Amino acid sequence: MKSIFLKSLALSLIAVSLWSCKKDETRAVATSGNGGALQASATNVVLDKSKLTTTVVTFSLTEANFGYPAAVTNTLQMAAKGTNFAAPKEVLMDAKVASKAYNGLDFNNLLLALGIPTTTNTDVEFRIKSSISATAAPVYSNVVTINTKPFPLTSWIYVPGNYQGWNPASADSLVSVTGNGVYSGVIKFDGQNFKITPAKKWDVAYGNAGGGKLSTSGGDISSVSAGFKLLTVDLNTLVYTIADADYWSIIGNAIPGSNWSVDTDLKATNDGNNTWTATVALTAGEFKFRKNHDWGTSIGNGGGNIVIAAPGNYKLVLTVSADGKGGTYTVTKL
Repeated sequence: MKSIFLKSLALSLIAVSLWSCKKDETRAVATSGNGGALQASATNVVLDKSKLTTTVVTFSLTEANFGYPAAVTNTLQMAAKGTNFAAPKEVLMDAKVASKAYNGLDFNNLLLALGIPTTTNTDVEFRIKSSISATAAPVYSNVVTINTKPFPLTSWIYVPGNYQGWNPASADSLVSVTGNGVYSGVIKFDGQNFKITPAKKWDVAYGNAGGGKLSTSGGDISSVSAGFKLLTVDLNTLVYTIADADYWSIIGNAIPGSNWSVDTDLKATNDGNNTWTATVALTAGEFKFRKNHDWGTSIGNGGGNIVIAAPGNYKLVLTVSADGKGGTYTVTKL
């Protein structure tokens, strides 16, 4: 009898334990959730280049409530007013942050990514999407509206010179990615002179005022020697520097006259992305990209050669990674 009693007691305890676990599991099921609250420090944001490093808007938020403590992922969504967030741009927020401040540069980049006009103001709507898992439906905060207008950030100046016939309309350019007045780029000079023009015309031209200084009354600037040069121009302080630069070429038996011994140089686009291009006639064969006419650094198809199956004219685009050791490319038959 004692043995039967103990077995019965054990079974009862197991049942209670299972009921307790089931009860705890039930308590952990999330509700449909309530969205958080979002506030913006401004309803009208004026952007210009003088505010690149200044905070222009701060978003404050309270966490969404899913019915129990959970790790919530918050995403800031934005869309032009009237689109009902049909195709919003999204920015993942850091975990457990109560506010997010944007300076002029970062907020302007957000707006440019949204694709709204740079010539007129637009009402832009913002909300927070909160989620706890891929299987649970997200919840959304209230919507706040900011009236604003981005400005074109990237700007260029031009470098007419002897290397291209002194024609501003077809001169190579230097880029300022942040529009801060400092421009740079890589140009293949012929060892002769050049000048700097803010536009593709001779209305205003900067020349050498001596000691690395620029002036609109200055003479021609010397490229020092032939070859690829990194030219940096600061129009805020009217100074410039010029130095030898790394460059990229192609070599291989797909390139007429190369036969793996003669390089064909690419041209730097000076777009801020370290992109190099060329349009060349190729034959059936193989080639590679390489740096500074040397096999110390080369780019091919997974380390191998790039195969050209059919002869023709091709556009080559090489985008070099930040470390200068690798990158991506496209080969397009024209």
